[in-house]
Amino acid sequence: MSQNSAFREAALPLFPAGDEDEAEAAPLPDRLPSYIKDHRARLRARFMEGGAQAMPDYELLELLLFRTIPRQDVKPLARLLLDTFGDLNRVVTASPARLSAVKGVGEAVVQDLKILEAVAQRMMRARVMHRPVLSSWDALLDYCHTAMAHRETEQFRILFLDRKNVLIADEEQAKGTVDHVPVYPREVVKRALELNASALILVHNHPSGDPTPSQADISMTLQVQEAAQVLGITLHDHLIIGKSREVSFRSQGYF
Repeated sequence: MSQNSAFREAALPLFPAGDEDEAEAAPLPDRLPSYIKDHRARLRARFMEGGAQAMPDYELLELLLFRTIPRQDVKPLARLLLDTFGDLNRVVTASPARLSAVKGVGEAVVQDLKILEAVAQRMMRARVMHRPVLSSWDALLDYCHTAMAHRETEQFRILFLDRKNVLIADEEQAKGTVDHVPVYPREVVKRALELNASALILVHNHPSGDPTPSQADISMTLQVQEAAQVLGITLHDHLIIGKSREVSFRSQGYF
């Protein structure tokens, strides 16, 4: 499942219509121009008949915004959000501060987009938790991209596996800046022992979008591998997540 499909599956049934700062000065529902009412009805009907595949990103975003801002035409805001961030994924995963900087976006829009992001991540995570990771590799990569590809700062996650390579825990170990995240091999191994994990997969993102490992990334990975080996714990891989692709240390021969 792609990142877009995860967002699209989650998009419509989540959010009840509610009051919104932007809507207070807008016309009441019974005073909406008929062309807006007709447009909304057509989009809803098309979605129900053809699903998300029949609709471009801006129309899916409109359908969501209908429910958040029920009293005004939301097509201009949907277009503005996509023009600002580039695509639906980047709209949904943008930080609250950056979303709030867009004209017409109030607290309710930010909140609903962040709820949608959380639901999408939970859906992707459910596809990999408590399952053999090495035989569900594509699902794991989809989850990592959904959770991390568009973050504006570095995040370091550890996936803990049992003896059958079933994912038993997925934890954020550290957050960093736009180009650095502190990682302490001793703490990584200590947590693995606490969880009785037999193997690890390290994952972090590069906000620049380029997943090419730095020398610091390589050095830290080798230190974790060495510390884990002493205690009989296997380091399966270290994934660096970029905007549109990832780098696997094992595939690239770094260890």
